Amino acid sequence: MNMGKFVVKQTKTGFKFDLKANNGEAIATSEVYTTEAACMNGLESVRKNAEIAQLEDQTVENYETKTHPDKAGEYRFRLKARNGEIIAVSEGYKAKASCIAGIESVHRNAPTATVVKMTEE
Repeated sequence: MNMGKFVVKQTKTGFKFDLKANNGEAIATSEVYTTEAACMNGLESVRKNAEIAQLEDQTVENYETKTHPDKAGEYRFRLKARNGEIIAVSEGYKAKASCIAGIESVHRNAPTATVVKMTEE
């Protein structure tokens, strides 16, 4: 049984969430939202879109991305909503297989993850 959780945190500039696997490892992280309500909407979007997560190898030369290219040669994935908006991003992985395992972890954990609210970082 997967027991992933979304950890919602208030930061100095707003609210963000991390999706964590049952071992406590962060699988994906959100942007910082200006309100808690917007953060919760983003979290729900991840729940709904988790099963359609696609691997985007951001280390490919000339890959068009809205973020800075990974200079460390690490593999990353981004979870996009159906409208193409990026709703969560991964940490860097040294191996592509680990990145793919991270995507599979999002598929397993996000739909049923509990929500835990934390205080300011």
